[in-house]
Amino acid sequence: MDRSGGGYVKGPAIFLAQFAGDAAPFNSLGAMARWAGDLGYVGVQIPTWDSRLIDLAKAAESQDYCDEIAGVCAEAGVAITELSTHLQGQLVAVHPAYDALFDSFAPAEVHGRPADRTDWACQQLRHAAVASRRLGLDAHATFSGALLWHTMYPWPQRPAGLVEEGFAELARRWRPLLDAFDAEGIDLAYEIHPGEDLHDGISWERFLAAVDNHPRANILYDPSHFVLQQLDYLQFIDIYHERIRMFHVKDAEFVPSGRAGVYGGYADWGDRPGRFRSLGDGQVDFGGIFSRLTQHGYEGWAVLEWECFLKHPEQGAAEGAPFIAAHMIRRAEHAFDDFAGAAPDAARNRRILGLDAG
Repeated sequence: MDRSGGGYVKGPAIFLAQFAGDAAPFNSLGAMARWAGDLGYVGVQIPTWDSRLIDLAKAAESQDYCDEIAGVCAEAGVAITELSTHLQGQLVAVHPAYDALFDSFAPAEVHGRPADRTDWACQQLRHAAVASRRLGLDAHATFSGALLWHTMYPWPQRPAGLVEEGFAELARRWRPLLDAFDAEGIDLAYEIHPGEDLHDGISWERFLAAVDNHPRANILYDPSHFVLQQLDYLQFIDIYHERIRMFHVKDAEFVPSGRAGVYGGYADWGDRPGRFRSLGDGQVDFGGIFSRLTQHGYEGWAVLEWECFLKHPEQGAAEGAPFIAAHMIRRAEHAFDDFAGAAPDAARNRRILGLDAG
């Protein structure tokens, strides 16, 4: 059941980041769009750090360029669902302990210069806001970055006020960017993800309060990261559905042992208790997720983000579109038992309640 709009979850769509490469058909937007369309996808989410797929600065400057890349996708039978700045968003807030690891997310000219790297990342976000508007989109995917992640476990004991100051600083960095997205009419959806300061519901609430419940601060929902944290990913939808603007359809499993738990013992992905899996191979209850999202009126895209320690990516991509399509729900237009109902009658209702019983 392919849905591209009209009050339903939209999709199936696919995030191109994990598939892009130097070999055809993965080395250009046009070729990837045709590949995705041939697999049954009707939307593509584009990583903006990959110049093989998009020139973000040019997209911010030129409506003609945006019309051109949208046309390339449309010709292949797919829409652009959202742009992503996951890597650039990560660099908005980086603790110095991670500088060497995250320098690779930025151009060489800002390596070893954290302040310049942050400025570059913020400009990338501003470009993304304008480019999203030029492409006719209404939401954008990103990461929050992290100043506090190294204190995630409370040992040594966190000093009083540390967490509050960390979120206050994160808000100071993001508030101007949220305002920039607001000026373009675009929602900013943060993927709630370990390694980010926004990694669960409580940390999300701290950030939302620190940015004064900014209307453009929203959530990219990915249940796989909640499986690995042992968080109730269905209840998460019930609690935060009003802020969920994106959905990464991604599977995972968590099988603890007597040797390792949620922290994984520094093991590689294949040896960790918590592992990402191709759709249908893990433990995520996608029937429950699609039901909850539909119940709460989610009208965004269902976007495959494929990651798996075992299966080949092309097999995962081929299986993803029919898997998503099979889980999409056409919402009922009337109650299933309406056939047995009767016409409204106020007097009868009062009699049933015993209110006018002589």
